[in-house]
Amino acid sequence: MVRVLIYLAVFACLAFGAVWLADRPGEVSVLWQGYRIETSVAIAAIGVVALAFIVLLVWAVLRFVFGLPSAFSLSSRARRRARGFEAVSRGMVAIGAGDPVAAGRYTGEARRFAPNEPLTLLLEAQTAQLSGDRGQAEAAFKAMLDKPETRVLGLRGLFVEAKRRGDMAAARAFADDAVRRSPSLAWANDALLDFHTNAGDWQAARTAVERRAALRLADKAEARRQRAVLLAAEALQERDREPEKALAAALEAVKLAPSLTPAAALAGRMLSERGDVRKASKLLETAWREAPHPDIAAAYLDARPGDSALDRLNRATTLSKLRPADPESVLVLAGAAIQGREFQKARETLKPLLAGGASVRACLLMAELEEAEHGAAGRVREWLARATRAPRDAAWVADGLVSDHWMPVSPITGRLDAFVWTVPPATLGSPPQALDDVLVDLDDSTKLIEIKPHSVTTIEPAAVAPPAAPAPKEEPKPEPVAAAASPAPKEEPKLAAETKPLETVAEVAKPAEAKSAEAAKPAASAREAAPPKPVIFPVSHAPDDPGPDDEPPPEPKKSGFRLFG
Repeated sequence: MVRVLIYLAVFACLAFGAVWLADRPGEVSVLWQGYRIETSVAIAAIGVVALAFIVLLVWAVLRFVFGLPSAFSLSSRARRRARGFEAVSRGMVAIGAGDPVAAGRYTGEARRFAPNEPLTLLLEAQTAQLSGDRGQAEAAFKAMLDKPETRVLGLRGLFVEAKRRGDMAAARAFADDAVRRSPSLAWANDALLDFHTNAGDWQAARTAVERRAALRLADKAEARRQRAVLLAAEALQERDREPEKALAAALEAVKLAPSLTPAAALAGRMLSERGDVRKASKLLETAWREAPHPDIAAAYLDARPGDSALDRLNRATTLSKLRPADPESVLVLAGAAIQGREFQKARETLKPLLAGGASVRACLLMAELEEAEHGAAGRVREWLARATRAPRDAAWVADGLVSDHWMPVSPITGRLDAFVWTVPPATLGSPPQALDDVLVDLDDSTKLIEIKPHSVTTIEPAAVAPPAAPAPKEEPKPEPVAAAASPAPKEEPKLAAETKPLETVAEVAKPAEAKSAEAAKPAASAREAAPPKPVIFPVSHAPDDPGPDDEPPPEPKKSGFRLFG
């Protein structure tokens, strides 16, 4: 619309000028080189305009003629650039499809037609990575450092390559350089946080967390939790060297994350050691409401040094009332009742937990109760047998690793705040590093455990004689009538290893090597006698049942019993 108005204004001006000239006639006389030219003003104006148009036309033709070489060159460069970008596009598609041959071919074309383009360097680096040529990939990433638009990309590529070859010092240097050049890079800030936490530099790690929160690379809740975890780690590290600093860090961690069990337990113990029992009890009670944990219960019961067993039982009762339906409250109260010789109270406390499927800790508490109250070895053995096949209790779990204590960083992946207090899965994957010794299951290929009402029997595979080849059939021989009248008594199957009575709770935790040594002698004699293959009989309950109200334990697996799952 604006252009139309402009065109109309121009035509109006021209029309007005033509009318103005027509209303004012005159003559123009030109004398040049002996020639005299006379004409009207209107014709002279038209001649001037025509002359100007001719001059412009001639100038345009001359420019076109003299500009043909550069135009051809420019067109050639444009075609080469277009072919280069097309090669880059196809090369990226080939990389995405995992075709290193096609990617290499398109990389060569891109390098020939568009050698100075940043995307060509990126294609070259990714093609080298796809082909496994780490040296070529690093060379391409280093070439990116020379251009401002690709410098950060080159730093990230060099960071990745340094981590792949295990050069953590170089990787950290590249991440530092990237953060210095572009502070908002998420990958560089995350990498620096991981480096600080793996090195145990908790102060620098907190600075990295605060920078990530300020740049909005992490939400506020996550940043608060990470800061609390780092403060708890620093408090655990400085507890013996600088108690005041450790206590301040632990209290700040509890303020940031009240459900962080390690910080609450440490702060409660340190406050009770300073004599501030009331503050310690209040802090531990608050943490117990947030997340019940055995460490918090232990710190709460130990808050007043010198308490009697009944005083500890009263404190356990107070603590259990805060979360009465939680299994941890039941276990803490039952353990304190056993220590206070309140056996009936311990039984009544554990009864609901046993009815719903007793865990390992509940079974061990029942074994401790039977030993403390009656000294009944049979009942103790029964509860220990149930403990070997009972569900696991909650533990610190992170990345397939189960630990008996909390750690701020996962030793498997280096992830911050990876440990969670939960029940381990029935089947744990094999992490790159060995699990904690307390979680190593017995190997089925080396040893089976047979549990009888009054014994624990270990059966060595070497002690089991292979089945004998069937003997050739012989013709039956006539036997005396007296012999036929009295059939031979059946021989009871013998076990390859002798039955060894279990006297105490500690006998279950006996190392497997010791059990193998004890079973070696009877196993040797059993091999000489070549007895039949032993049979493992499942046991549902012992003759001396723990109590009339308890349900019989579930049937064990046919493959034997395995400690911790």
